[in-house]
Amino acid sequence: MSLYGSFLSDEQFQCSICLDVFTNPSSTPCGHSFCMACISRYWDGSKVCQCPLCKKSFQKRPDLQINRTLREITEQFKSMRGGGGKREKRGGGDGGVQESFFEELKKKLPRPLPKLPKRNHEPAADPTSLATSVPNPSPLAALIPPSGPPPPPPPYCRSGGRRRFTVTGAASGSSIPICEVHHRGILFYCRTDKVCICPDCAFYDHQDHETVSVEQEWIETKVQLSVSEQEIQDMIRQRIRKMEEIKKSVAEVELAVEREMAGSVCLYSELVSTIQRSQAELMEVMEMSRRAAVHQAEMMLRQLELELEELQRRENSLAELAQLDDALEGVKAFPLLSSPPPAKDWSGVSLNTELGTGTIYRSLAAQVESFHKELMMVAEKGFAATLMEPSPVPIQPRMKRVQEYAVDVTLDYNTAHPRLILSEDLKSVRCGERQQMLPDNPERFDRVVCVLGREMITSGKHYWEVEVGGKTDWDLGVARHSNNRKGKIDITPSNGYWFLSLRDKNKYAFRSEPSTDVQMSLTPQKIGVFVDYEKGQVSFYNVDCKLHIYTFNDTFGDTLFPFFSPCTNKSGKNDGPLIITPVCLKE
Repeated sequence: MSLYGSFLSDEQFQCSICLDVFTNPSSTPCGHSFCMACISRYWDGSKVCQCPLCKKSFQKRPDLQINRTLREITEQFKSMRGGGGKREKRGGGDGGVQESFFEELKKKLPRPLPKLPKRNHEPAADPTSLATSVPNPSPLAALIPPSGPPPPPPPYCRSGGRRRFTVTGAASGSSIPICEVHHRGILFYCRTDKVCICPDCAFYDHQDHETVSVEQEWIETKVQLSVSEQEIQDMIRQRIRKMEEIKKSVAEVELAVEREMAGSVCLYSELVSTIQRSQAELMEVMEMSRRAAVHQAEMMLRQLELELEELQRRENSLAELAQLDDALEGVKAFPLLSSPPPAKDWSGVSLNTELGTGTIYRSLAAQVESFHKELMMVAEKGFAATLMEPSPVPIQPRMKRVQEYAVDVTLDYNTAHPRLILSEDLKSVRCGERQQMLPDNPERFDRVVCVLGREMITSGKHYWEVEVGGKTDWDLGVARHSNNRKGKIDITPSNGYWFLSLRDKNKYAFRSEPSTDVQMSLTPQKIGVFVDYEKGQVSFYNVDCKLHIYTFNDTFGDTLFPFFSPCTNKSGKNDGPLIITPVCLKE
């Protein structure tokens, strides 16, 4: 068989759609060739034009033209096969035809063909072999098969044949990924472009690049994976440490806030106490000075009055003497009346108007100066940790903390004063105009307009909130269970009552002994009551502003109940109710 008998095959001139030799071949923009009629029918009715081989899509249907060079080569090939008849078997009888075809083919090439590189799987080529003179990269390389035995069919082809494309696409292949351009298995990895490629891609597009097998790249990638995993673990550990550091910082801030609160309360309380003591001393000194001045003035006035009376008597005597007609009597009496009576020299006498307050003011100024120095020191260095030791003013829990001990409080109907009107859900109480006809049981208050809650407090911490907005008078707190509830009651801590009061809309006071007035810059609309039974504390809070108002410190020793008094309605001016509201935790 001729050398050229194994060189050309009619498969090189077959249309992939009709599987026959090209008729009026035309090439798509992606470089693949088909019969003009086949590719036109393939695209007819399709919304998107795709190449049947590489599946490349074209936004606009390409305007195809007949590839005249390929058509001439195809016609030459048909004539060598015997005028385009049936395909003949390759053998020694057609060698001359293919030789003449190859001579015609060489005439159409634009330049002499360089030598092809040897394939590793092929034996050494004969110097006369055409494979050593025609390289694949030539313009017609796709039409000239390599020398040697034909390569095995790709995994996606059926045995002994080529794929047939339909309107719906190619037949399904094996599990190996297929290159969309060359339709061969993707077995290599280009490290230069960082892409996975097939053997044809490696040969045509990545000749000067660093390429390795996918398996080798994966082995080296696994090593990098372990390094990356270690880096990620290090980053995770760093962030965990940072989270712990932040949590620790938050705890330090909490301690610093409590220390600052304790120190500031102690510092300002000391200043307030100093001012209050100084004010009290000042009032006392001024009162003593006033009393001394009044007493001195009274003594001086009394003495002056006595002297004045004596002088007036002498004046009257002289006037009577002047009226006498008896000269002898006049002469005798005049020496006794002419000399003034003994009297005090009042020219240098004056009332002492000094109040004696200068010493107190100077003492207060010295204490304020000492406070100023201490305040400047605190501003620069803050409060020392020793200030966390027990101080005269205990640190009160913050609003959110006490709200965590919220309890569901309801009113006890059996303890309500006959004038009080309770809601059906026992959550609100107001004072009516007249007393109701209610049984006079031992638990009921009959003189004080108040009512107790039903929840007993014998241990632990308890918290509830009461809406007081709009009222002019009210009392809120706790009361001892064993208290007398009949007749007039002295509502003081010593008698088992601990509560905060409002009178005349703006006068707040704590029922201590004596009563303690308090000024509130912000009028509370809702009051929070917190009881710590073990510590003996009853605290009050302005819920809307989240501010601590006051704390009683005592020893209870008995069961406690919530205490509510809307006070009398004052002819409708104070008829609003006290309402027990649900506790809403606030940040």
